[in-house]
Amino acid sequence: MEFQLTTRDLKHALDELARRDRHIAAGLALVGYPAERRHGSPSYEHLMRIIAGQQLSVKAAASIFQRVEHALDGAFDPERFLEKSDEQWRSTGLSRQKIGYARGLSEAVLEGRLQPHRLSELPDQEVIEAITALKGFGRWSAEMFLLFALGRPDVWPADDLGIQAGLHRLKNMRARPDRKKTDLTARPWRPWRGAAAIFVWHYYSNAPM
Repeated sequence: MEFQLTTRDLKHALDELARRDRHIAAGLALVGYPAERRHGSPSYEHLMRIIAGQQLSVKAAASIFQRVEHALDGAFDPERFLEKSDEQWRSTGLSRQKIGYARGLSEAVLEGRLQPHRLSELPDQEVIEAITALKGFGRWSAEMFLLFALGRPDVWPADDLGIQAGLHRLKNMRARPDRKKTDLTARPWRPWRGAAAIFVWHYYSNAPM
C-alpha cells in the first residue's frame, strides 16, 4: 500500500473535515496545514526510533536517537545492535528497559519473526497485532508506525497525551478528554482520522495559548 498521508493527502482530507467540523475549519485558518510527517520507509530503524521516543518529549527522543545512530555508525542493523553491551547503550541515554525492548526487536528481525518491510502489505489491525507481539510495543507504538512509516489515513491514537491536549484546546473542552472521549470525538472524522491526528498535533504545537 502506498503512503497516504502526503502533503497533498493531508490538504485534501483536512479540507473535507473542515466542511464537517467548524473547529477544524477555525484551526486551519489559525495555524494552516501541517507538513508531511513521513519518517522514512517501514524499517527496523523506524521501530528503533519508536522505542527511543516512548514516554519522552520530541526533543529528548531526537537527541537519544541521534546518539544511538552515531553508536551504530549510521547503519541500523540488528546484529550490530546486539553486539554492543548494555553499558554502551546506556551511555546513549537508553534506559535499561528500552535496551531490553530493542534487543527483543533486534532478535525478532534477525530470526524473521518480524519483517518490517513487509508490514506495508498488511491491513491496519494485522500491523498492530504484529508489532504488539513484541515486548515493549503497545498499541501506541503500533499506531505511530502506521502513521509515520506507512501513512495509513484512518489511524487515531486516542491514548496519546498530545492528541488529548490538542483536542482540549481545539474543541474548547472544559477538561482534557480521556481515551473514551478522545475516541468518541474523532468518530465523525472517519475515514481521515490519521490526517486529523497530524493536524491536532500541529495545532497543539502552533496555536497561540
